[in-house]
Amino acid sequence: MAMLALSLSLSLSSRPLSSSSAFLRSKQRAPHLHLHRLLLPKPLSSASTSACALTPPTPLADTTPAPDADPTPLFLRPATHRVPPTALAAFRRRASALVPPSAPHLHRHLRWLLADATDPSSSAAAASDGDGPALLRAPLEDLEAMWLRHVRERTPFQYVVGNEHWRDLVVAVAEGVLIPRPETEAVVDMVRAVEGFADGWWADLGTGSGAIAVAVARELGAHGRVFATDVSEVAIDVARLNVQRYGVQDKVEIRHGSWFEPLQDLKGKLMGVISNPPYIPTDDLPGLQPEVGWHEPKLALDGGKDGLEHLLHLCEGLSSVLEPGGFFVFEDLPI
Repeated sequence: MAMLALSLSLSLSSRPLSSSSAFLRSKQRAPHLHLHRLLLPKPLSSASTSACALTPPTPLADTTPAPDADPTPLFLRPATHRVPPTALAAFRRRASALVPPSAPHLHRHLRWLLADATDPSSSAAAASDGDGPALLRAPLEDLEAMWLRHVRERTPFQYVVGNEHWRDLVVAVAEGVLIPRPETEAVVDMVRAVEGFADGWWADLGTGSGAIAVAVARELGAHGRVFATDVSEVAIDVARLNVQRYGVQDKVEIRHGSWFEPLQDLKGKLMGVISNPPYIPTDDLPGLQPEVGWHEPKLALDGGKDGLEHLLHLCEGLSSVLEPGGFFVFEDLPI
């Protein structure tokens, strides 16, 4: 990785330099903002694990799960479904038969699906006696339906199983919440590079799954806090789940609302603001791969006409919440 430090005057009428992650520090009594940039590639085609080698089918009118589908992430469900080895082997064969030669990565996804669905202790027991049933976290017919959603409807694998492996976390996700990307992990590293960050108060605006908020909270000291906001009620629920799972309720406060609106009591008190705002130009949305464009929330993708609508709004509001010398860490689209 290479670090490039740049200084520029940020004008609301000009396009700021673009990168996958950026680091901006406000300065007292100075009209210029200093931007420190982490150069990481971010091709849109790799934004989520996908079956991009397949020929895109016609978008479905409604790709949401059935109303009675269990919303609990697969890996968090109890393993209560006993399945004979022969039935499990037959499912493997049927699922493998749906994988075309052009998408070999789907075989890896099938292994991951079964790993999430299988209780490890039952697998060990079945292996020891050779004929023992496996204990699964969902009936085989449910696993079959999950697999068809992924292969035929191009539903992201992370939505199918309800989680994404991100940094050292297993982050719960759900449809309606942006899937955390690997390159966003750099945002947490940039926060950690701030001197004294561990005892500061931070805001994660547009927290989504809460991945950034949880990761930062796990690095904080006794006095550090993260205030995570999102306008989506689905995202708020998922973020709360992840905060609870990792036991950082004393470090992370989830607030429902748009951008700075829930932070009126924190004016001038924040060491830093973190955000991964929507930054894809509206006209580019139809060209996204199906796993992204058909399934991930437009609210978390659409950056307006030039992709800068939300970022500029954030820049305008920073001075109201940051303490003198505060930091802004954000992600935007590379060029």
